[in-house]
Amino acid sequence: MNIVLWVIQAALAFLYLAGGGFKIFKPDALAGHFRGLSPNVWRALGLIEVVGGVLLVLPAKVTGMPALTGMVAAVLAVETLGIAAAYGAKSVKFVAANPFPWNLIMGLLVAFVAWGRYAS
Repeated sequence: MNIVLWVIQAALAFLYLAGGGFKIFKPDALAGHFRGLSPNVWRALGLIEVVGGVLLVLPAKVTGMPALTGMVAAVLAVETLGIAAAYGAKSVKFVAANPFPWNLIMGLLVAFVAWGRYAS
């Protein structure tokens, strides 16, 4: 189970770093696409994702807080599932251009990591 969690954490860390970086540096593109959030809110969400992506893969020995990975995963799960709910209210079409299914899948995966890390 530990190996599965590490593989999922590494993949999610990459996705959160990439997505968070895009939200930080290109918030106007997102604000134009989804009018419910301002560019500053997108930047804040991007900052949460970048910091969370880094903390997902930092070993507990480095931080000195073994529960940190589970807490970070829980915060990212709430953030990602909240974005998925916002996109879901706008459109629930399962197409590649719609961010709803991608956010939903990432949110469920990071929730699984949070559960797995709290359980261990």
